[in-house]
Amino acid sequence: MSLGDDTGRTRTRLPEASGDPYGGARRNGRSSSRSLVTVVGVVVLLIAAIAFANRGGGDSDAEEGGDAPKAAATAPTGEKPVAAGASGIPAGFAHDRQGAESAAANYAVALVSSDILKPDRRAEIVRQVFVADKQASLEDRFDKAYSKEFLSSIGLDENGNAAPGETYVSRTMPIGTKVTGYSDTEAGVDVWCSGVFGTAGEKTTNPVTSDWFTMTLQLRWADGDWKVDSFAQKDGPAPVPGDDKASTAEEMAKAVQEYGGFTYAR
Repeated sequence: MSLGDDTGRTRTRLPEASGDPYGGARRNGRSSSRSLVTVVGVVVLLIAAIAFANRGGGDSDAEEGGDAPKAAATAPTGEKPVAAGASGIPAGFAHDRQGAESAAANYAVALVSSDILKPDRRAEIVRQVFVADKQASLEDRFDKAYSKEFLSSIGLDENGNAAPGETYVSRTMPIGTKVTGYSDTEAGVDVWCSGVFGTAGEKTTNPVTSDWFTMTLQLRWADGDWKVDSFAQKDGPAPVPGDDKASTAEEMAKAVQEYGGFTYAR
């Protein structure tokens, strides 16, 4: 899958020059000077207005301390983005609907990552993502699902590693989220995702391909954060496949190594 190159930008087209910039009319120096002063005055006022608008919340920033990180100007709510928690998985989500959506999106990425196939990393992910009373049973469930036989069927060893010279890819990109239910203690969130998975290698029988799926996560507010209580996955919705030219195994492996993932926060 590849993102479209069209960024959706609009370009303002200026009127075509007519040769004489003043349309043939003469203007004396005093009129030009007056016009220049007027333009400068308008620019100064605009700059002052923009500066004033960008000050929003200045007093609250001062109360938090000069070293406190500033919320992004484009954030829809002004909430600060979440920080990386244990195992590199984001944590500290807001106790509201948007916090639940952010948690679900980031947990979807972790649960369908290549790390979930590695026993050591899998245990860390389960402890970070799931509520405490579900961790033991889910860790056992994952261990049975990602057995030595299963890993071997997709070209990985018992530790979830690809053969020398090959790179296993499993990366998820949330497209959007939808809250299906919400209270102060529980939330249901659907996460529509696209992903790439498979083995990048010259002799692989499991080449990297793409898929579309939806993860449904039931979240619970526990220990000051949103955690997963249960989850399910189904195929789609999927668009009509494009006519993109498939990259070589080398290009795919290089892309996975060079391009990092994202932290998702609304």
